Amino acid sequence: MLRVAVLVSGGGTNLQAIIDAVGNGTITNTELVGVISNNKNAYALTRAGNHQIPAQCVSPKDFETREEFNKVFLEKVDELKPDLIVLAGFLVVIPEEMISRYRNKIINIHPSLIPSFCGTGYYGLKVHEAALARGVKVVGATVHFVDEGTDTGPIILQKAVEVEEGDTPEVLQRRVMEQAEWKILPHAIDLIANGKVTVKDGRVSIAR
Repeated sequence: MLRVAVLVSGGGTNLQAIIDAVGNGTITNTELVGVISNNKNAYALTRAGNHQIPAQCVSPKDFETREEFNKVFLEKVDELKPDLIVLAGFLVVIPEEMISRYRNKIINIHPSLIPSFCGTGYYGLKVHEAALARGVKVVGATVHFVDEGTDTGPIILQKAVEVEEGDTPEVLQRRVMEQAEWKILPHAIDLIANGKVTVKDGRVSIAR
C-alpha cells in the first residue's frame, strides 16, 4: 500500500477528490495516512476528520524563525512515514531538505498547462486572471514532481480545458478543477501507487 500524506492550505477540494477516489476505487493500493495544513482554519482539516484521516496544523506563524518551522514541519511529515507527499493547494515553500529527502516522492497540482502561467506569484485565482488577461483559448492543469524550483519539476500528467466566452476567473477556476484537477491528481496517485511512473533525466515515463 502506498502511504500518502496530503499538505493543504485551504478548502481542500483536491483533498476531497483524492478521498473520494480512494473510496470508490479510482485510486488503488493507497492509504491516506495524514493531512497537514499550515492554516488552523482550513476546511481541509474538517474534510480529513470527516473521513477519520489524522489531521494537524503546523503553521509558520507559531514559530519565531522559518528554520524552526521547517524543522518541526519536516519532523511531522517524517512521523507519517509517507511513500508519497501530495501538495493539494499548499501555499508554503517546501524546505529544500525535505525536497532532497523525498526526491521524486512529492507531487503538486498546478492550475495551468506548465510552462504557461506558473512560477513565483502564480497561484489560485491569479493563474486564471493571467490566462484570461492574455486571451488564451485553452488552459488546464498539471501534476508534476516537486524540485527546488517553483513549478519546475518533472511533469507527470496534463489535461487541457477550453476557455469559454464570458468566463470570469472564478468560473474558469471551477471548470479547471472539475474537468482537470480532480481527474488527473487522483490518476497520478494511482499510477504511482501501482509502480507505473519512472523519472529519468528530468522526464517522466508512464508504463501502460
